[in-house]
Amino acid sequence: MQPRVMLFPSLRSRMKLKKRSIGDLFLDRVKKSSDSNSIGWIEDDVIKFIDFQQYYDTVESLALAFRKHGLDRQDKVAILGNTTKEWHFCDVSLLCSGAIVVPIYHTYTADEIAYILNHSESKILVVEDLKLLNKVASVMDKLKHLKQVVLIKASTGSNKILPERVSLYNYEDMLSEGQEEAQYHPDVFETIITETPESDLATIIYTSGTTGKPKGAAIKQLAFTQMLLNVHRFSHHAFDSNDRSLTFLPLSHVFGRADSFLPLIFGWECVYARSIQTIIDDIALVRPTIMLSVPRIFEKIYAKINQSLEQSNLVKQHLFDWATEKAKEYFACLDSDKTPPTSTILQYQLAYKLVFSKIYNMFGGRIRYFISGGAPLSKEIIYFLRYSGLTILEGYGLTETVAPCVLNPFPKQLPGSVGQPMGDVQISFAEDGEILVKSEALFTEYYKEPEKTEEVIDEDGWFHTGDIGKFTKDGYLVITDRKKDIIITSGGKNVAPQKIENLAKLQPHIAQCILVGEKRKYLTALISIEKELFEREFSELGISKDMDISEIVKLPEVHEIISSELETVNSELAKFETIKEYYILPLELTNENYLTPSLKVKKKELIKDFSGEIDAMYQD
Repeated sequence: MQPRVMLFPSLRSRMKLKKRSIGDLFLDRVKKSSDSNSIGWIEDDVIKFIDFQQYYDTVESLALAFRKHGLDRQDKVAILGNTTKEWHFCDVSLLCSGAIVVPIYHTYTADEIAYILNHSESKILVVEDLKLLNKVASVMDKLKHLKQVVLIKASTGSNKILPERVSLYNYEDMLSEGQEEAQYHPDVFETIITETPESDLATIIYTSGTTGKPKGAAIKQLAFTQMLLNVHRFSHHAFDSNDRSLTFLPLSHVFGRADSFLPLIFGWECVYARSIQTIIDDIALVRPTIMLSVPRIFEKIYAKINQSLEQSNLVKQHLFDWATEKAKEYFACLDSDKTPPTSTILQYQLAYKLVFSKIYNMFGGRIRYFISGGAPLSKEIIYFLRYSGLTILEGYGLTETVAPCVLNPFPKQLPGSVGQPMGDVQISFAEDGEILVKSEALFTEYYKEPEKTEEVIDEDGWFHTGDIGKFTKDGYLVITDRKKDIIITSGGKNVAPQKIENLAKLQPHIAQCILVGEKRKYLTALISIEKELFEREFSELGISKDMDISEIVKLPEVHEIISSELETVNSELAKFETIKEYYILPLELTNENYLTPSLKVKKKELIKDFSGEIDAMYQD
């Protein structure tokens, strides 16, 4: 057994929180807030809401319809689709019914979908639309366990796609059937909820992963409710029922799923965005006070603001530089627990009025907290948005820890850290610095893979995260890198790529940077460019939306810009950390090309597919 340093003792003895199912939390919230707004959506540029009682009625109808069509407790039901209120309603109805929900990313290939459906032994599939149904139909002969399909968006001809052995039901018809059932059996749904034990499995979430086949993290009802109770205990003084969130993260990802459940404990309004493509417009329309996001969204916003600044006149640029300097002085005092001098306060107030208030208002003018998770966010972006009155609470969690287990505290954040453990979460470290987590908000096993489970959960119940980190003297957790990502050069230097890659992504024309150098004599990088920015800035070179990125990356002017930006990056690094050579990728990284659904780069896949180009960078 590896020795560990235990820094946070268990809080269980002090918490005394009742362990319950997700349905119990749902039922309690409906009783407390029946006539308050709950779930919202955008229709014809207008926000529409249902209250918590209508929310309950919808979930009840779906649950009773599923039951009528043969759903049994602990049956597996897969949901395939974009982030919508209907996805969420099905999710809650199934969890309240004691079923096991298996979320599937809509960007997965047909074979990937088939693998998850077969491995999980899913009996029912809820699918968003005809396009996705056709994708599933193309591998229907491989699906051994599927008996029913529920189609959310009804379409003519959909009944001809599936074989006779698979029944097809429409979402709206399910609602109608369930409403009828509820009239005849008004107490059945509540009985089902109260009889669903906390020890039941709630979900099997297949990690999108950056390599290999996905593993199914099996999570109990208790683990989900403990996570929600941990969040509530940590932040109940900061959030309340007057808040409004905007939800757009994939519900197939544990972070997006956690986002969708937060109204159950806080009672706030949760509005579903139209799509990730409309997110900026949706923020302005919805005017949320709370928003959960992944770093890539903040990076894109930061890049757009910088692009706009670069295109402005010198007066505006100088004004921005002055405002930034005054904001730094002001927040440096606050971070040192000092009261800023009156002159510093007045100068920052002026800087905010002239510059930063405009950035704040881009987000609807009501944002109190952004919560960032899923990957590290650079300190530069955190500070930049902080100057604009936009507080970002960076947190840490994995699918296996049921989303957030660590979060920056509300009174005082530490940029560059992921915060402090929440609720019953205990953190310790292995000898090599690997972060270990223990909590009731933890997955039970990798479904059907006991050997892989034993690799990450030791005999004492500690989950080995694969991340390297440390605590600051004030108890804030800092992630230094993924254990598997550490690069050891042929000269024996240990390089943490995360820091270098994040520095590169701060450059306006670099979308992604993938560092290479394992057992090599120096570091090189694969670079993905910001195609839209080049299109806007260099029309005189013939760059347009119609020009393929593979042609754009051949232009010498593009290489000059990337070389210059990497020189800027290298100037902030130790000699052994500098990037000596680079290769610009002739494609955009998307969910279909080397990005996971949570917008992480599939590094190993990229490095393998571009091994020839990488080898060329090491030829003398």
